[in-house]
Amino acid sequence: MSIDNSLTQETRSPFADAPAVVTVKNVSKRFTIRKDNSLKERVVTLGRAGRRHSEDFWALKDINLDIPAGTTIGLLGPNGSGKSTLLKTIGGILEPTTGTVERRGRLAALIELGAGFHPDLTGRENVYLNAAILGQTQEETEERFDDILQFSGIGDFIDTQVKFYSSGMYVRLAFAVAINTDPDVLLVDEVLAVGDEQFQKKCLDKIREFQAQGRTIVLVSHSLGQVQELCDSAVVLHHGEVKFQGSARLAVKNFREILEGRRIAEAEASHPEEDANPGKVEHVELEIPGRAPGEDHRPGDDIVVRATFSHTTPLPEWRAGIKIENQFGHPAFGVDSRQLETKHDPLNGTATVEWRLTDVRLGGGAYFVHVFLAKATGEHIVIEREAARFTVVDEDRQSGIAWTRSTERQVKG
Repeated sequence: MSIDNSLTQETRSPFADAPAVVTVKNVSKRFTIRKDNSLKERVVTLGRAGRRHSEDFWALKDINLDIPAGTTIGLLGPNGSGKSTLLKTIGGILEPTTGTVERRGRLAALIELGAGFHPDLTGRENVYLNAAILGQTQEETEERFDDILQFSGIGDFIDTQVKFYSSGMYVRLAFAVAINTDPDVLLVDEVLAVGDEQFQKKCLDKIREFQAQGRTIVLVSHSLGQVQELCDSAVVLHHGEVKFQGSARLAVKNFREILEGRRIAEAEASHPEEDANPGKVEHVELEIPGRAPGEDHRPGDDIVVRATFSHTTPLPEWRAGIKIENQFGHPAFGVDSRQLETKHDPLNGTATVEWRLTDVRLGGGAYFVHVFLAKATGEHIVIEREAARFTVVDEDRQSGIAWTRSTERQVKG
């Protein structure tokens, strides 16, 4: 898969002309993996043929990346693709084997659970220690200590040794310290997934506040909807290499294609006698009755989606369905054969399914239609993402994913 550097309207970032606060030049990172795990094995192999008992693993391979000031960039990729290694290299926690990383401004990193915390120190002591590591003076920390404590929400546990903290308490305190060191660049790994729902909302609100202030954020997240909503652009890593760099939406699509390719490869390896990809979406079309092709959808219009599927072998029982998402990856609607209690004839060769959605009322913006064929058990055989798209006219009279008629009046009490 080649890197997509096309500067279309969607892939070109609005921050393209902003100065770079982080510049990654030809960065590669090598780790040495030892095969002699025990002390006895290491003593035996010491001094003779030691290289045969270790091998090099390149976690990053010739990475080039400019992160403009004021942008929020997402890092996507399968497990083991190099996301966390790249984030640690940007943060100065790891030194690259080759290449350089240039940084401007104060940088704060939330990369590993409890990183920078000493287990035998109290939360209060670790606040001062961690803030000092992030470049803040004791006086600055004292001024912001109450804000840190309030944001973390750990209360009296602030004077308890952190080795007794839960994982959620670790994250809350670490995030509270990081955001109160006034960083120019904030690096955030998947640690936010550990906090509870209320704390995650506080973190996301703080990230949006940082964005409004023009700060730079680098975010690693497995929540694809979160990446599409928060990030101006995204980078997809695979086997330590950049496979895509562009808009967050297209990066998510590229990442899903990688995952699908991985699924097919694993299926072929485990069952070589079977076709790992027997189904195909042959054709999809979308129609808005009463509207010309390409014309915007208006609340109350119908939508008709038709999809033609094929399967290499006869399929006695099967399902089909559609999913509609907005441009941020938020689900707007979904339906399939099971929910509609539809029984299809056996699939021999090809079959066409039509869905008619009546009186559709969605908020303004772009929407994407995913179409899928599934087994009777619900397991997907094939899914065609962004098989069709449509735009709902934006009347600038409301916001959100749903449309409704609304009024407002002052009630005298």
